Amino acid sequence: MNFKLNIFIFFLLNSSFFNCLGQNPNIESDLLKLIKPFKGKVGISITNINTNEKISINGNEKFPMQSVYKFPLAIAVFDQIDKGNLKLGQKMTLDKNDLLPNTHSPLRQKYPQGTDITLKEIIEKTVSESDNNGCDYLFRLLGGCKKVNTFIKKHVASGINIVFTEEEMHKDSTTQYTNYAQPAALNTLLVKFYTGKILSKNSKASLWEMLTETKTAPNRIKGLLPKGTLVGHKSGWSGGDDRGFTNAINDVGIVILPNGNAFAITILISDTFEKSEKSDELSSKISKIAFDHFLR
Repeated sequence: MNFKLNIFIFFLLNSSFFNCLGQNPNIESDLLKLIKPFKGKVGISITNINTNEKISINGNEKFPMQSVYKFPLAIAVFDQIDKGNLKLGQKMTLDKNDLLPNTHSPLRQKYPQGTDITLKEIIEKTVSESDNNGCDYLFRLLGGCKKVNTFIKKHVASGINIVFTEEEMHKDSTTQYTNYAQPAALNTLLVKFYTGKILSKNSKASLWEMLTETKTAPNRIKGLLPKGTLVGHKSGWSGGDDRGFTNAINDVGIVILPNGNAFAITILISDTFEKSEKSDELSSKISKIAFDHFLR
């Protein structure tokens, strides 16, 4: 009787111990089971920012970023603000020639003839509304993709590659595979950003606010999370071709748990004939599994 009681107490205590650590050995198998029927390539990287617990599936595989790369671009812009080379409130001249047609651009819709505009509004439109013309304007402002790429590699040694602008990707869709990221590398960048290891306190707060105001992809990371959950994220989507083939449908961000803790999550999906709604649903289920796991 005492032996059985001791065994019971041992497993009870150890179960409580592992639950306190947030170590659920089933989460990876749950994720693998979830993505197995999906016809496409899926990469997942998740990090509990408070405990540093990490979960990764195809975390070192290369995926096209599409508009997700506007997040590292924005970090590079804010770095120049921190160095005193740029100011959020300074006026920039947005010429009509900067506002290319046939591309997603709330800036062009608002200012079809061009305008003088603050740098802050250009970044906001680029991050929160995924403006492609704003994106390329910022690349030109910083001296091109190569300089942004060099800056990002100082903080994430490898795994993120920024080579082509939005305009160049529109001209040749194969270039998006050169603008690639490994899910683990993007998640590292997310964690460094959120923990204040890259930008000043003010710049981090400004970019975080823009990420939380993101209007695109509400049904991916945020889709199944409880109403009111604070999420700062940046999505990316290639669109589908005439065959229904989608090169990339992505979402990356930081989720704040009800207890105040946070986790970074990167979900990159590529090379799929699945409908975008099904890809969104998969992303939302991955995020919800992580959310529930870290609340245990």
